[in-house]
Amino acid sequence: MNYKFNEGETIKQIQRYVDKTYEQHYAYGDYQATDVIFDSGHGKGFCIGNIIKYAMRYGKKNGHDDSDLLKIIHYAIIAI
Repeated sequence: MNYKFNEGETIKQIQRYVDKTYEQHYAYGDYQATDVIFDSGHGKGFCIGNIIKYAMRYGKKNGHDDSDLLKIIHYAIIAI
């Protein structure tokens, strides 16, 4: 596919980011905190809250840091 806005490379970047998070998150044994939150029935709200948090932070904490945008996308994927 010949993407107009380089979406193919962006999707690869998102996948690399998501893959990396599985190596660094707050894991206790085989479970991450997000697993416990989802198991308690609050997963979608947790994700939406984090999307809002990182959207409001974008441009403030580390300038216009793409890592905040990647976090927003990752939480949106989890919520879906």
